[in-house]
Amino acid sequence: WFAPNDLKRKNLVDRIHRIYLPYWTFDALTFTHFVGQRGTDRRRRVGSGRNARTVTDTSWRTVSGKFQRFFDDVLCLAIGGEAAPLLPALEPWPLNGLRPFRAEFLAGFQARTYDTRLEAGFVDARQRIDAALRADVHQRIGGDRQRIQQLDVRYDAITYKHLLLPLWLMSYQHRDKTYHVAVNAVTGAVYGERPYSAAKIGCLVAVLVALILIVLALRWAAG
Repeated sequence: WFAPNDLKRKNLVDRIHRIYLPYWTFDALTFTHFVGQRGTDRRRRVGSGRNARTVTDTSWRTVSGKFQRFFDDVLCLAIGGEAAPLLPALEPWPLNGLRPFRAEFLAGFQARTYDTRLEAGFVDARQRIDAALRADVHQRIGGDRQRIQQLDVRYDAITYKHLLLPLWLMSYQHRDKTYHVAVNAVTGAVYGERPYSAAKIGCLVAVLVALILIVLALRWAAG
C-alpha cells in the first residue's frame, strides 16, 4: 500500500535474471578455552516515600572451562557487488541437497566466477565462527551477566568447498534510484529493497494525528 502508484504500473518481470552465484563453505573443528566472570544480580529497595527506588547489586565469580565444537558448512559469499548485502537474508540454504557439478545444471542460467579469494573467504567464516563461540561461552558462563576475560580458540581439520547456488536477481530504477531484489531459487525466500511513497506515509501520519486530537478533544469535552 505504501508503494508509489507509478511503481505499480511498471513491468518488471523481464528484468529478472537467473544466475548461479559462487560461495565458499568451510568446515572446522574448534577447541575453545575460556576464562570469564559470572555475575549474579540481587535487587533491593532503598530509601522511603518518594525517594524509594530499586537498586541492583551484582556479585562476580570467576568461571573457566573448555569445550570442543565442530562447524559444518559455514557459508560465505564469494563475490561483491551492490546486491551482495541482500544475500545473507536468503539463508539458510538446504546444503544437504548439493550435487557434484554438471554443465547441464547451468542451462538457462548465468554463472558468476568468484572474486573473493579463498583466504579472504575464510576470514569471513572465522568471524562467524568466533561470534558463535562467544555466544557459547556466554551461555556456559551463565548467571545474569557475563564477562569474557580470555578466549583462546584452536582450529583443526579445516576443509572447504566451492559452491554455485541458484538465485533470481532483479534490479530496477525508480526516480533515478536503483533497487535490488533477490530470490533463493531453492527455498523461494525473497528479500529486497523498495521505494516508499512519502505522500502516502504523510497522509497516514496526518490521519493518526487527527484521530489522536479528536480523542483528546472528546475526553476534554467529557470533563
